[in-house]
Amino acid sequence: MTVESAPRTATRLRLTRRGRIVFTALASLPLVVWALVTVLGSGGAAADGGSSAPASSFEYVTIGQGDSLWAIAESLAPEGDPRVLIDEIIRLNGLDDAVVEPGQRLALPVVP
Repeated sequence: MTVESAPRTATRLRLTRRGRIVFTALASLPLVVWALVTVLGSGGAAADGGSSAPASSFEYVTIGQGDSLWAIAESLAPEGDPRVLIDEIIRLNGLDDAVVEPGQRLALPVVP
């Protein structure tokens, strides 16, 4: 007794509309991740690009009892935003945060 099998026909892959959307989304995912990393990674450079040129001369101040970077920044540039000057003082002096101690000596940028 011999068993004959029907000839096999190749089946074609057919995607539904939802399958095409999922396939396209998965294929574009690496591009989207790359774009996000590029945009978020350049945030610091973009923020520094618009800042003014670094000061070439400095003033020095010794922190007294009750002094804060906010008060110092306001006295240096009363019409400006103190947060910008505080960030520059922190960067200039290599501070970890805005907390200062009495007796601490800080370099301050000369504000025009």
